[in-house]
Amino acid sequence: MIKIHGAHISPFVRKACLVLLEKGIPYEVSMVNPFAPPDDFRKLSPLGKVPVLQDEFVTLADSSCIAAYIERRFPEPALYPESPSDYGRALFYEEYADTQLAMTLGQAFIHRVIKPIILKQEGDEQAVQASLTKVPAIFDYLSDELGDREFITGDRVSVADLAIATHFVSWIYSRVSLDAERWPKLAAYVQRMHARPSFQTVLAQEKALIEGA
Repeated sequence: MIKIHGAHISPFVRKACLVLLEKGIPYEVSMVNPFAPPDDFRKLSPLGKVPVLQDEFVTLADSSCIAAYIERRFPEPALYPESPSDYGRALFYEEYADTQLAMTLGQAFIHRVIKPIILKQEGDEQAVQASLTKVPAIFDYLSDELGDREFITGDRVSVADLAIATHFVSWIYSRVSLDAERWPKLAAYVQRMHARPSFQTVLAQEKALIEGA
């Protein structure tokens, strides 16, 4: 069975798990505290980051690399668009989510969830408020890119959708709402994504973890 090393509430671990769930691939999560990983963890992840995938063929770090590997090993149902242009856009949106969304939405998650609840440390609310000033431009961009489509690119769910929507889970945990009046299409899109069975599965797992912290 495939093993994912990491913490459930990491948006990047969640992304890797979502890819597996969308494809119906069994897996298990081996808990690793990304803030205090075991001494030998760098043997699995040279950068010391989660997630890490292990199976009988490979040990592989980085959620994007993991998603691409899973797609090649288990091609159906496809999570990368067939059209070259949609494929390229999916890769870009995935990268945008992993960088811009992670850095911006992640500040509230770190200082309102990770530090006070998981690490038992005081968060920095000033850092949260500073990050919130950058949110409107990002949400405007995503709303414009989404338009009236059901998915961000292509005609079915892709790795780009999973990469984007995983960060909005962290946003919700951080007690920040997405203004549905200002960004109705984006809000509806996030709601649709979070209603998918794959998201419902990981959310149930994470709820138990957070409530037990």
